[in-house]
Amino acid sequence: VQLQASGGGLVQAGGSLRLSCAASANIANINLMGWYRQAPGKERELVATISGGTTTYADSVKGRFTISRDNAKNTMFLQMDGLNAEDTAVYYCAAFERGYAYWGQGTLVTVSS
Repeated sequence: VQLQASGGGLVQAGGSLRLSCAASANIANINLMGWYRQAPGKERELVATISGGTTTYADSVKGRFTISRDNAKNTMFLQMDGLNAEDTAVYYCAAFERGYAYWGQGTLVTVSS
């Protein structure tokens, strides 16, 4: 499975962005997908996951970010609202299937304060 993340950019604090993760395969067969991020000088951290109809979020993004997927379009999304400077990072999408982890190339989100 190849993943292509897009939608990053520069946004002012309080603004919104919608990230997309397009897959090369049928994601309907992939149970677990998620978004991670890595800020400068920090380790990669989990942002949100989606498995079937169940979603989970890091405490730092709860209430501001929404993860979703459109199996018909083989695409996963991350709607990010109320962005702040601490959300600045490279965002990666990931898919987990049969013991393998597949990663997108990352898309940069920069939030100016």
